[in-house]
Amino acid sequence: MSDAKELESNNSMRLGEIGLNNFAPYLMNRIMGRYNVSLREEMAALGLTTPKMRALAVLSVIDGILLRELAVFAVVELSTLSRALDALEADGLVRCQTDTSDGRARRVCIADAGREAFDSLWPHMSENYERMFVGIEREERRAFVGTLQKMLANIRKHDF
Repeated sequence: MSDAKELESNNSMRLGEIGLNNFAPYLMNRIMGRYNVSLREEMAALGLTTPKMRALAVLSVIDGILLRELAVFAVVELSTLSRALDALEADGLVRCQTDTSDGRARRVCIADAGREAFDSLWPHMSENYERMFVGIEREERRAFVGTLQKMLANIRKHDF
């Protein structure tokens, strides 16, 4: 079946006909919800919430990013992220500064203490990530991640 015909066929189906266990957004939300819950204890010990952890994770890879870009990469609403960053800054984990080329924009940098906090959380994140792929061959895993990248490209609104 061609992609267009398959899409048309799926558009006419109701969720009950597709089934929750065959609906990718539902599965992705369940997986990420479970992943976040599995880290809750370690995050709490560091005084982190999921939005704070996501911000530190992104900043550990892309430091000095604009606040609005950080919100996209961290998958956190801008208002929620702003509150999380205020708390992270108060705790000395990040530094926020006005962008030199646009006085209305803020750039966010990870502080040494923020990098240390993230580095202590990373082994737990990595362990839970690997647990998701138990029993899945490396090639299947690579193909799955490639499919997710294509899906993101299909729906994203930003160039990044």
